[in-house]
Amino acid sequence: MSISKFPLWAVLSLWFLAVAAQAQTQPQRIAAGSAHTASIHPDGTLWTWGTNTYGQLGDGTTIDETAPGQVGTDTNWQVVAAGDQFTAAIRTDGSLWTWGNNNTGQLGNGYANYNQTQPAQVGTDAWQSISAGSNHATAIRTDGTLWTWGDNQYGQLGDGTTLGQNAPVQIGTATWRSVSAGTYNTAAIRSDGTLWAWGSTLLLPGASTSPVQIGTATTWQSISVGNGHAVAIRTDGTLWAWGDNSQGQLGNGTTSRQVVPVQIGTASTWQSVAAGTNHTVATRTDGTLWAWGDNTYGQLGDGTTNRRLAPVQVGSLSGWTAVDAGNNYTVALRADNTFWAWGDNTSGQLGNNAGVQTSPIQVAPPSTWRAIAAGSNYSVGIRMDGTLWAWGDNLNGRLGDGTTTNHDAPVQIGAATWQSISASTNFTLAIRTDGTLWAWGDNTEGQLGNGTRVNQRTPVQIGTASTWQSISAGGRHAVAIRTDGTLWAWGNNQSGQLGLGAVSAQNAPVQVGSGTTWQSVSASGDHTAAVRADGTLWAWGSNYAGQLGDGTTTNQDAPVQIGTATTWRSVTAGYIFTLALRTNGTLWAWGNNSYGQLGNRTYISQTAPVQVGTVSTWQSVNAGGYGAAAIRTDGSLWTWGNNGLGQLGNGTTTTTNTPVQVGTGATWQRVDAGGNHMLAIRTDNLLWAWGWNSSGQLAQPVDNPTPLYIPSGGTPLATVANTALGSWQLVPNPAQGRVRLQGLTTKLVAVKVFDAQGRLVRNATTPDIVLTGLAPGLYLLRATTEGTTRTLRLAVE
Repeated sequence: MSISKFPLWAVLSLWFLAVAAQAQTQPQRIAAGSAHTASIHPDGTLWTWGTNTYGQLGDGTTIDETAPGQVGTDTNWQVVAAGDQFTAAIRTDGSLWTWGNNNTGQLGNGYANYNQTQPAQVGTDAWQSISAGSNHATAIRTDGTLWTWGDNQYGQLGDGTTLGQNAPVQIGTATWRSVSAGTYNTAAIRSDGTLWAWGSTLLLPGASTSPVQIGTATTWQSISVGNGHAVAIRTDGTLWAWGDNSQGQLGNGTTSRQVVPVQIGTASTWQSVAAGTNHTVATRTDGTLWAWGDNTYGQLGDGTTNRRLAPVQVGSLSGWTAVDAGNNYTVALRADNTFWAWGDNTSGQLGNNAGVQTSPIQVAPPSTWRAIAAGSNYSVGIRMDGTLWAWGDNLNGRLGDGTTTNHDAPVQIGAATWQSISASTNFTLAIRTDGTLWAWGDNTEGQLGNGTRVNQRTPVQIGTASTWQSISAGGRHAVAIRTDGTLWAWGNNQSGQLGLGAVSAQNAPVQVGSGTTWQSVSASGDHTAAVRADGTLWAWGSNYAGQLGDGTTTNQDAPVQIGTATTWRSVTAGYIFTLALRTNGTLWAWGNNSYGQLGNRTYISQTAPVQVGTVSTWQSVNAGGYGAAAIRTDGSLWTWGNNGLGQLGNGTTTTTNTPVQVGTGATWQRVDAGGNHMLAIRTDNLLWAWGWNSSGQLAQPVDNPTPLYIPSGGTPLATVANTALGSWQLVPNPAQGRVRLQGLTTKLVAVKVFDAQGRLVRNATTPDIVLTGLAPGLYLLRATTEGTTRTLRLAVE
């Protein structure tokens, strides 16, 4: 977008205002630019997203991003500001860094016309605050001196000239409290509380290349400059505005320009304010959020696109702590450190992979995943940090969140760390990192293995063994392998699918034979297949369509070897068909083929393995209900079989009896086929889904026949600010060595402390919790007493 067509404002980098100072850790910072956004998380990491034409995202590329991406790996970012096409940030050591467009020297690195796609340090001085304008920047050092650089054609640098500067120049000798850079103007507040402005005539009776005092008041507290208007708060909490008002951005009920500050309403409870291009947003001391001005793109967040000439509350929620206004969009923080955005999203600046939003929508960094399982209309996955998440249909509690309520976005299941998962029709199995086995969901056939036939809505441990290695959930039965190579099975057994030599059901794990060389196993509807360490292939259970592959249609109630080959590498059981890979990379299939799920260009069922094509570069394969997916060694993804609901992901709903490539990308790492949808992880560990979305199993609002990126992966363990917890609070916080949970009506309490990765690191049974041995950082403390459970944020120093 050209500057001449869209004159853009600049962003004042906003400090996160704590609801209760003692209960907060390092505050998060947010910044909205013209079409890109930046955020600093409480852990000190920096994230950016949106347009990246000039490298303003700082990720080393010029590729736009529609979801948050981390800038490097540093954890010491403190303040950030986003301008038109560049970004500036300050680290906790006071060092200043800039990146993006540098056509007018706005990066301040002594050069012009040399863009930066990664953060580069500006000098060696210590800085306190930074504000990025359209093409210029302003900053205050730790000694209170004010410095500016970049474009200066309207005198917006304030150095008495109209000459641009490609390195910081000091403005006078006064000391300053805060500064805000706009499109062609700058305004700042001195240490004595006086207000000053310079630049074009937008904020002044006449243009000025040096600071001009605005009025005589000495009680100015904060200031924000937009495209052609400014808003400021006085120490008494009153709100004032002046400048352009063509869209009602001043909020005084008119569209008349104001040449001097006028008070907006009579309220004296304004806490923070931010001026966008032609709209304004602000928070009050009660945590409510307000907006006014232009609303063409829904940037006011009131659910409409109607212009507002006076402040209107954004929703009914409180708890808003910081807000920033961009070019036709808005970003804000809540007391629980969640990030929200709304308005224009043409460049992905909202970070939620969606379109224009007229109401606040939560934004989160992209989640990275290491394991996935697609069940019948639901999905489960394990993130790289080991946390377990589930979404979609929740019949019989198959999601494991303690309810039977469907979820169209991932919800975290407990706080443990997990290793592997398997999803079926109505139940789920998972192994924790400690090797223990857990199950939940439908248990009418004993498929959970906990010795009962009672359904479970939360994970329950199966036995006490901690040597489980791999699991597979069938239609109504389950199989698993332990680290000693033994094979175990439980659940429904009417077709002999447990492999025990009989057809009696089992509601707890029973060993299958005495072998100790089982390598992998896969269960589906009513049959099971497995590979031993010697490369032999075995199958048992229902065989009416030849799915066992032994050349017959006779059921088997114990494992039978399939052929004599010893070169089988892996096997996957579909509903009534089976697929397997050999060590030479060839793919084989057998069983029912009514939807072409065998991939051999026919619809004829097979009772023995037949090769699928002539390709010998298959790396992994997964069989679903009536379809299949496989990845080749070059990273390409291929699918075949039933496609009536777009579950093959090839952009059509046409069933195919031969593998068809999904898109042109070659970065796929793993895939799992469910009943009517599929999940896949790429080599960057990001999650994608496609197919039917009847119960929200895609974590997106629509069905889709092509892969949809799942950007955020839901909301982590819920936390609320301590001030919202009534009398419950942590003292001191931050804490060293010990912290006390105050406000309890009893001393009987169960306390669990989790680190930032969701790992349990400390237990306690009294309100006094010893923190010795915990590394400095952010933790979640979950306390339960008298039937009430609350999660509080704890900072350990």
